[in-house]
Amino acid sequence: MAEPIEFYFDLSSPYGYFASTQIEALAAKHGREALWRPYLMGAALKAMNAPPNVEYPIKGDYVRRDFERTARWFGVPYRTPQPFPVATVAACRAFYWVDAQDPKRAKEIAMALYTAYFVEGIDISAAENVVRVCAEAGIDADAARAGMSEPAVKERLKAVTDDALARGIFGSPFFVVDGEAFWGTDRLPHVERWLAEGGF
Repeated sequence: MAEPIEFYFDLSSPYGYFASTQIEALAAKHGREALWRPYLMGAALKAMNAPPNVEYPIKGDYVRRDFERTARWFGVPYRTPQPFPVATVAACRAFYWVDAQDPKRAKEIAMALYTAYFVEGIDISAAENVVRVCAEAGIDADAARAGMSEPAVKERLKAVTDDALARGIFGSPFFVVDGEAFWGTDRLPHVERWLAEGGF
């Protein structure tokens, strides 16, 4: 069986959000599974001594415009939330707590968190907001709150983030296909060709 597509993303990344709306259909089209791997991109930015894109002079204005244009390109709802960007520790922990039980449900939680942040403007850096999103998705709020604090869940997020940096992953989204890494939503056509042709 073909190797899965590894999909690394940050839950406060607009481009990660846009990619999340496309990756499952792309993987299914080519008989692959998509493994969702949210990680803390802030750790990569710190390692590179780099600020978020929106904080760069000149470049920040461009990417803000590009967020909205890319949303229109993919035909998905989007509005830049405030505050932006935000820390996603609580959101990632919720994902990995659910993922340990049901990976498919974890993807649904990731999408619910993305929608909460980039469509509804809910600050997902706040643990209680993350719990509320989980509850609205049908997960017991008390169980989610406790699960996000489990040592194994905290360790899982740290391990995924550390592994991502060790593999040279520094942005969102990042796709790893057959050991080949592709950075950015604009590389989805490259990923598709790779999947169709077996590499190039």
